[in-house]
Amino acid sequence: MANLAFTFRQQGKYDQAEELEAQVLEGSERILGTEHPDTLSAMANLASTFSQQGKYDQAEELDAQVLEGSKRILGTEHPDTLFAMANLAATFWQQGKYDQAEELEAQVLEGRKRILGTEHPDILFAMANLAVTFREQGKYDQAEELGKPALEMRKKYWALSIQIHWVP
Repeated sequence: MANLAFTFRQQGKYDQAEELEAQVLEGSERILGTEHPDTLSAMANLASTFSQQGKYDQAEELDAQVLEGSKRILGTEHPDTLFAMANLAATFWQQGKYDQAEELEAQVLEGRKRILGTEHPDILFAMANLAVTFREQGKYDQAEELGKPALEMRKKYWALSIQIHWVP
């Protein structure tokens, strides 16, 4: 069911995806419990569909539940918890709640730096997200401060990917 729902979401058939994802979530909660990783994943999938549909209040509610559950069962700096935090930040951002998005994006960036190091590609995405949020808030100096190193990292990874693909 989850795979079919994912296919529907990829095709833009959000109502069909939502219906199946709600069934998957309800079954996961009943069988596995509300804080099982698979249940949290089902909840995150439904939140993503809600977001795609513009149902941001519902997406925010589920994203917040996923984040809190992930913190409890995985810890605050587990990669999945940081991913859940980034999802909630994105939902805040889509609603124009830039201060709340900024707070979470900063936590994601710092957490990823601590667990992945400063050269990991995921750091690039976290930097770029926070820089865009700064820009939306009119914090141009802070956006530039993050944007420049993010651009340099992107150039580095792009050059590496070309070497990897083109070196005989």
